[in-house]
Amino acid sequence: MKKTLLITGGTGFLGRNLALALKGDYRVILTGRNNKQNMYAKSVTGCEVAPMDIVNIESIRDIFSQYKPDIVIHAAATKFVDLAEKFPMECTDVNVIGSQNIARVASERKCEMVVGISTDKAAPPIRNLYGMTKSIMERLFCAMNENSETKFCAVRYGNVAWSTGSVLPIWDEMHKKTGVIGTTGPEMRRFFFTVDEAVELVINAINHMDLVQGKVLSRYMKAAQIEDILKVWIEEKGGKWEKIAERPGERNDEFLIGELELDYTKELEMNGIKHYLISFNEKEERPLSFGLSSANTEKLSKEEIVKLIFNSPNE
Repeated sequence: MKKTLLITGGTGFLGRNLALALKGDYRVILTGRNNKQNMYAKSVTGCEVAPMDIVNIESIRDIFSQYKPDIVIHAAATKFVDLAEKFPMECTDVNVIGSQNIARVASERKCEMVVGISTDKAAPPIRNLYGMTKSIMERLFCAMNENSETKFCAVRYGNVAWSTGSVLPIWDEMHKKTGVIGTTGPEMRRFFFTVDEAVELVINAINHMDLVQGKVLSRYMKAAQIEDILKVWIEEKGGKWEKIAERPGERNDEFLIGELELDYTKELEMNGIKHYLISFNEKEERPLSFGLSSANTEKLSKEEIVKLIFNSPNE
């Protein structure tokens, strides 16, 4: 009999792709508070869906009681940097209280494990409210691992190419409407990786939970300067780009492993790829010597950028 795996925020871009990858091995339940999106996710993945609002703990208790999940992937979040600055209460409710509710109910129900989805914006130095709330989620989950029969961990991502609200689909919409792409920061550098790589990171966390419990798992990622991606885009698709006003909370570079985390981070290999395991309170015997940022990591080649641009789910 298959174990039941529940994904919060499961009807979003990442959740749907996780469902497609995992439904062969698990009974996958996708949850979200937008019923239109829920029905769309059901039609795309063929998985069961259920309405659930993580801000309402009784909503979570109802769904966990009904489906009795063994494994929880916590992907639900308010994730837009500018909206988090404009609507801080909503961001805090969903990303902090919602995560706390998931942790409480998963512990009450004695779920086997919980994997929280985090972001490079949670790495120090934290520049925005969104990153701060996801940092709290990381620390909450890692601390709960010591206070519960349920095993907890988090995985830390860069920018997942073509995810909802990310830069590539926004540019695509602008390009199709006017032929002109507006960018808030051509000088900015960002980590990019594919949704398949994002899914693989979660699967690695699940399959190696005894190793990663109580910690944050991340992986080596390449980065690109926004202007370089724009130049390749225009070269391949035509049009032009222009600078527009910056959004509140943005920074030029992102950090996957911050300087303050070096003593608590070790490097390991999974499936032939360099990964990082961050422990907040246990110093490593052989820690990293320098942090990983979008400024000092390897840069995406032109060929890799082309592949990224044309790997749209709508192409």
